[in-house]
Amino acid sequence: MLRPRIIPCLLVRNGGLVKTVKFGKAKYVGDPINAVKIFNEKEVDEIIVLDIDATAEGRDPDYGMIKNLATECRMPLCYGGGVRTVEQVERIIGLGVEKVSMSSAVTADPDLITRAAEVVGAQSVVVVMDVKKGRFSRKYEIYTHNGKKKASLDPVAFAVKAEKLGAGEIVLNAIDKDGVMEGYDVDLVGRVRQSTNLPMTVLGGAGTLDDIKNLIREHGIIGAAAGSLFVFKGVYRAVLINYPNREEKDALLKNLI
Repeated sequence: MLRPRIIPCLLVRNGGLVKTVKFGKAKYVGDPINAVKIFNEKEVDEIIVLDIDATAEGRDPDYGMIKNLATECRMPLCYGGGVRTVEQVERIIGLGVEKVSMSSAVTADPDLITRAAEVVGAQSVVVVMDVKKGRFSRKYEIYTHNGKKKASLDPVAFAVKAEKLGAGEIVLNAIDKDGVMEGYDVDLVGRVRQSTNLPMTVLGGAGTLDDIKNLIREHGIIGAAAGSLFVFKGVYRAVLINYPNREEKDALLKNLI
């Protein structure tokens, strides 16, 4: 039986683990390899690692880092950052990564979704949509390049397109909720969830396990991802890698699935 996934999301900048607020104010929180080792011990469902500057700086993926992460991980790993070609996707999968996520590359060239899926399989192709409301229109729009470039795409319409083109999963990230820890953007999640049958992971806003519980209660079998929730502890945001243990997870999901 399929179960909801509870997923830590790690942001990497210059080889270090950071946490942002609304895609800015990055705070260094440690070494990503050490974080992965701790999450291994906590038996997490899956992990997402995003190199947040690779695309904005026009860099290729850091294959050495990716190899080290994949070697260390004992859980499914999704990597994103700087991926622009099918050849890069294939190389990353060859390093032991289960899924590769793309954002700016597929908004600029949606057919890349199909080409990548034909080579590595749809289950390994993840489309990331970083979304925020326009300042004046208040409409949801997709942004790329670390939230600095407007793609002028509606997330609902693009989710439908990604599914038709062969994507295996969507990661929906609410920029305005990033690092705020006040709950997911349930309106955005509902709109996109209704538009596609693809597996979907939601990121941006989780501040408590209740936020995850409410997301799963509302939307069923879904990936609930978080960054700050799993690297900070307490009101002063002391750095502490954490994750619900098996008993806590069972209690969280009780009567929800």
